[in-house]
Amino acid sequence: MGVSSNKVESLPNTTPYLESDTSISILTTQPLEIHKVSLPPNKTTFQSIKQRLGEVFFPDDPLHQFKDQSPFKKLILALQYLFPIFLWGPDYTLKLFKSDVVSGLTIASLAIPQGISYAKLANLPPIIGLYSSFVPPLIYAVLGSSRDLAVGPVSIASLVMGSMLREVVSPDQDTVLYLQLAFTATFFAGVFQASLGLLRLGFVVDFLSKPTLIGFMGGAAIIVSLQQLKGLLGITHFTTKMGFVPVMESVFGETSEWAWQTILMGFSFLVLLLLARHISMRKPKLFWISAAAPLTSVILSTTISFIFKAQKHGIQTIGHLEKGLNPPSANLLYFSGSYLSLAIKTGIITGILALTEGIAVGRTFASLKNYQVDGNKEMMAIGIMNMAGSCSSCYVTTGSFSRSAVNYNAGAQTAVSNIVMASAVMFTMLFLMPLFYYTPNVILSAIIISAVIGLIDFQTALKLWKVDKLDFLACMCAFFGVLFISVQMGLLIAVGISMFRILLQVTRPNTVILGNIPGTQSYRNMGQIMRWVREEEERTIRMKECALKCIVLDMAAVTAVDTSGMEALSELKKALDKRSLQLVLANPVGDVIEKLNRSEKTWELFGSDSIYMNVEEAVAAVSSLLKYQP
Repeated sequence: MGVSSNKVESLPNTTPYLESDTSISILTTQPLEIHKVSLPPNKTTFQSIKQRLGEVFFPDDPLHQFKDQSPFKKLILALQYLFPIFLWGPDYTLKLFKSDVVSGLTIASLAIPQGISYAKLANLPPIIGLYSSFVPPLIYAVLGSSRDLAVGPVSIASLVMGSMLREVVSPDQDTVLYLQLAFTATFFAGVFQASLGLLRLGFVVDFLSKPTLIGFMGGAAIIVSLQQLKGLLGITHFTTKMGFVPVMESVFGETSEWAWQTILMGFSFLVLLLLARHISMRKPKLFWISAAAPLTSVILSTTISFIFKAQKHGIQTIGHLEKGLNPPSANLLYFSGSYLSLAIKTGIITGILALTEGIAVGRTFASLKNYQVDGNKEMMAIGIMNMAGSCSSCYVTTGSFSRSAVNYNAGAQTAVSNIVMASAVMFTMLFLMPLFYYTPNVILSAIIISAVIGLIDFQTALKLWKVDKLDFLACMCAFFGVLFISVQMGLLIAVGISMFRILLQVTRPNTVILGNIPGTQSYRNMGQIMRWVREEEERTIRMKECALKCIVLDMAAVTAVDTSGMEALSELKKALDKRSLQLVLANPVGDVIEKLNRSEKTWELFGSDSIYMNVEEAVAAVSSLLKYQP
């Protein structure tokens, strides 16, 4: 029977339905069968607590691989788990080594000038930046689980450490004490990071949601860039404060110190670096242009400085750098005294930032190559390398996004690329240090600006405004907190806003009117889905049943979703696609559908063909499609 109407009607022996302008058929349904709800099996308090803690601390079930294995096999698996190099090392080939050598040398050309520049950002001697690009990558190559992460100093952690320590101790007047506090802060950063990994508390890092992190990173990048105006303009007397207002007052209050020679050289090389970055972004195959630009700029500027005697024209240079490898610094660690609390606080804050960047970068490139990165193992690897680094004249290091992107594009296959990079840095420290004597300081400022400008993500901020106004507000609060108050306060604002949103969703969830949708299932945590997929695949193999083809995610209990949740859905979809598994959504409420539709990227990834009104329709539709597939 065909009808055409816009009214909601209720016919005898049928469920309520909504008719549209198109013709539809109405089928009489069977009487609704009422099922009794049976009680779940009894559990002791200990069993309940054990299950809950297991879901929180062991969602990936790391002990699964040890089941039904011989003692010797368990020993091998344990070594491979603790030291991933034993996992891929036995299968390492000359072909892989060739790829790693190329990528390692490529990132070394970027790591050397960046290491020197970032040390300057942390108010440390330039040689400390090279030390920090030598020991930590070697340790990570043994302990880390990412194949693409390139380890070394990073801009934001360097900025935060430099600003926090400089507020109390002058790096010029108390050089030894400043070094002590920097190494001690690095040690405590490592202890904090390794503890999070050992205790499997990786979810703590998730308190920094993506919107607040985007705002924080953008604000910090602008502050970093403004601070470099001192070097680009040749200003001698410059504020030690990090806020936007004092920096601009210092810039325009000291116009008499501006040096045209420095300005000409600085902005010329800055344009060159930005142009190289733009070319590489437009044409990814030309990534090597952006990677080689910093070292090329250092070589050219040093040559110009030497030929034209730049020091006589007011252009400051790096000066003498000591040759040799990392000297021990365990004797400089500061474990008692009035500055201990400062070192601990600085270490924890820089440790959180380093972990957030390192894990995010590692997971990003792992998803592109379809392999898993264990967050807790990464925390332990980063923590241990920072603890070891603090005893070998290094400051806080982690995985750098810019160097990791170059490493990935250069064809890195394993963590051996970090070993190659460290070897190139070692050669530089042993034999090439005198060549940096005439390197202008202004070129370091240009390198820093070109590196951090990519952290300002306008496009994502605009998408936040379009998709979720609250996420955009959180982003802007963190951004302006960094810009007009301080970097540390901006980070605290970011964490505070993230926690407030979590509490808001828990204590005041969205209230919606739900229709009678039969056959629903309970919603599950997406973070555990991959583990359940693996267990189901193992079960089907063991029981010789049909292979798993599709995952139906019941969204009935999800009354709201933010940008972080949509990103998690997208990553889950991509991960399952790479395993030839289909992911469909069922029972989404109106607010969730609206948010997914606003996010064009997420909507395109799923599409209307992957979203169904209820679980029954999803199963029926997917089953009919799979039935006719070979």
